[in-house]
Amino acid sequence: MSNASISQSKSDAPKHKINWGRLEEAERFADMVKLYRQGKINRDDFRRFRLQHGAYGSRMTDDYSMIRLKLPAGEVYPEQLEKIADLSEQFSIGSAHVSTRQNFQLHWVALEDVSEVLRGLAESGMTTREACGNSVRSIMCSPLAGVCPDEVFDPTPYARAATKFLLRNPLSQALPRKFKINFTCCEKHGMARMVDIGLIPQQVEENGVPQRGFKIFLGGGLGAQSFAGHQLELFTPEEELLYTIVSVIRIFDRLGNRENMARARMRYLVNDMGWEKFQNLVLKERAMVKMLLSVVVKLDVDKTPDMLRKISISSEMPSVPQGYSRWVKSNTMKQKQSGFNAVFLTLESGDITSNQLRVIADIAREFAADGQIRNGFTQDIVFRWVRDEDLPRLYSKLLEVGLANPGALTMASVVGCSGTTSCNLALTNSHRLAKEVQRKFLELKIDEDDDLRNSTIKISGCPNSCGQHEIATIGFYGGGGRLGKDMYPLYTMSLGGRSDEDTTLGHTCTKVPAKRVIPTILKIIEIFKSEKRSGETLDIWIKRIIEGDGGKNVKSLDDVKELLKPVVMVPTKDTDEDFYADYGSDGSYHTKTGRGECAA
Repeated sequence: MSNASISQSKSDAPKHKINWGRLEEAERFADMVKLYRQGKINRDDFRRFRLQHGAYGSRMTDDYSMIRLKLPAGEVYPEQLEKIADLSEQFSIGSAHVSTRQNFQLHWVALEDVSEVLRGLAESGMTTREACGNSVRSIMCSPLAGVCPDEVFDPTPYARAATKFLLRNPLSQALPRKFKINFTCCEKHGMARMVDIGLIPQQVEENGVPQRGFKIFLGGGLGAQSFAGHQLELFTPEEELLYTIVSVIRIFDRLGNRENMARARMRYLVNDMGWEKFQNLVLKERAMVKMLLSVVVKLDVDKTPDMLRKISISSEMPSVPQGYSRWVKSNTMKQKQSGFNAVFLTLESGDITSNQLRVIADIAREFAADGQIRNGFTQDIVFRWVRDEDLPRLYSKLLEVGLANPGALTMASVVGCSGTTSCNLALTNSHRLAKEVQRKFLELKIDEDDDLRNSTIKISGCPNSCGQHEIATIGFYGGGGRLGKDMYPLYTMSLGGRSDEDTTLGHTCTKVPAKRVIPTILKIIEIFKSEKRSGETLDIWIKRIIEGDGGKNVKSLDDVKELLKPVVMVPTKDTDEDFYADYGSDGSYHTKTGRGECAA
């Protein structure tokens, strides 16, 4: 079945393997809040401390925080889910948010309560340390790592080991800007080319002996200006992995732009220096690190197989609930281990209530042989090691708490950043718009259309790409428009982005008013259906149009833009007052923003 071992009873449910938490950090945070309130620490110094410990300021106020957990590889265990649920009810808004970086966030926590949340998390083996600020952020790993049919080997132990080395390491405490590392299982399931360091497992034969290693990409990233990463070398052996990571971080720390935060990310350094020069610098730095720091730079990879439990078989013959076949098709994926499945939960913009978290914990205990969940890359939650025969019962339990929506692995699962619900930089309520699009698509059963299955929709509330709009088949980022003296929420739409081995940034097509986003997407689908070639999917058709290889009626993006003009036309406020209000607001639209904490 796999190289994982099997425990014999439910009581042997796996607990978290690593305690990432530190109780003393909660005490330190409480002391710093008191000093800040007494005026003994200035605002900027406190902000840096606060961010280093995973607490963002909330929109337009420093008195409330968004707390971001740091969950290496996205791994969360049932007792940890229950702790997050408890803390959300006690100190937050009774729900949590799953971001595109495999973490949970708790919003609107009073500043004086942050230390209590940190304490509760630490008691359950979790931390928020370096989840924000100019540090090495949470190290991601594909939620399918270990079960993906296309992977060479499971990179999860390497993601854990890299986290153990870098967490609280002086090397990564005061970088010019945030720094992101992603491990992925294969070319299909990750974003290796869109982060500072992206890693894909590889294996080569040397004298007939298989050797593990990685394909490493450097200098990618999304933002107001985005770049795809460059491959460092053909093959990086596993013993060179940590030396390479440390070398890249050291170069970024020395040479990154500390004067202009808008151009401080490593991708700008790579772009300005030129790839060949940066590549040579990394290889030279790595040689020096190996010579001078080999005693302290060690990667502690625990390759002990994760324990799997033998799940008891129910004696009841499960009924097949209504909607089950639709859900199975769009929310489950066969593992490389015969008879087991990965199950994806469709969340609305990543939101999940405390009660739903507790149910997810129970489901993980009952159905997941590895006894955990993994947060995904698209605001989703993944159960792995679910047996074929358990899928109907699992679906029934999800139905009871409103988590059985289909469409998780289709275009109907829409990504939306937090937008104006909490972010200082947001210009539009991308969070709510993503929910509206998803609800409409499920109503129209878009998830059942195989022509649309491989396509994606991602929405950001500003140009900074927290919603990853630039790697979406259809992407949007927020702004403001004006007709006369009246303002309205507006999005810039791009087409043709993707993040697999053929990583491509989307091409700007046109501007779309917020209240016309859904009709615009539906119009694009209508055009596609009338123009597609036999067997062609939406993402492939858009790629062909971008390349100018269209058909008789629609040859290029300009033709698509022309056909969309009637849909995106702006009415006067007298004729359509609702058009001028953003989703989730019945007041007049404005573009008020604050200081972005991600740049602090």
